[in-house]
Amino acid sequence: MGRLTRMMRLLEPIVLVVLPVLMMAWAWLELPNAAIVTSAAAIVALIPFFVSFESGSRRARDIMPVIVMTALAVAGRLIFAPVPAIKPVYAIVIMAGLCFGREEGFITGSLTMLVSNIFFGQGPWTPWQMFAMGLVGYLSGALGSRGLLNHRWSIGIFGFVMVYLYGFILDTWTLVGFVNGMNAGSIMATYGAGIITNTVSAIATVVFLVPIAHSWPRMFRRIKKKYQIGPAEYRASS
Repeated sequence: MGRLTRMMRLLEPIVLVVLPVLMMAWAWLELPNAAIVTSAAAIVALIPFFVSFESGSRRARDIMPVIVMTALAVAGRLIFAPVPAIKPVYAIVIMAGLCFGREEGFITGSLTMLVSNIFFGQGPWTPWQMFAMGLVGYLSGALGSRGLLNHRWSIGIFGFVMVYLYGFILDTWTLVGFVNGMNAGSIMATYGAGIITNTVSAIATVVFLVPIAHSWPRMFRRIKKKYQIGPAEYRASS
């Protein structure tokens, strides 16, 4: 592992903490140009993950899981477009992180939102969608590598919570970018507006996750073993 890769990986957890704190501070202090500044910050926050992924010891075959899982997630988002609250995107991104690692999970989640927004519409919300969905994949890989997502019930609970985490981040961006005059009423209205949608999405995610919670990891383990997929340090530890 090169020095640049090690440095980027050290920055990953720092970015995951600092960016939401910066976002909330900007909102509470009601500083100007919040939407522009926080969107730029989100773009900057994506850099360590992409640099770490690109500079790692990966061969052409090692990036195929990201390509395939991203394509599946994008297709799922497009197919279920008529029912916005019900999509398999969370389930696929969680499986990407769980089966292939936290960096692969983050990149899959980020690219899914970037590519699918070609059809749904790009805007200042795209970096935040990329960061939030990437975080879902990253946490899946991080917890999965510690053996905390080995059961259907734990994977289901994780998926349920991740939908609310994603919704919270995007609702916070809405609060920062579009709500003038921060007060208890505006905060409750902004977060309250997403409760029903987030709940339906969370339930749908559990429904998508439970049937594949064991079959997909087993299938991908066989594929990784047969074709020796993954970075050198990951293959050595799996």
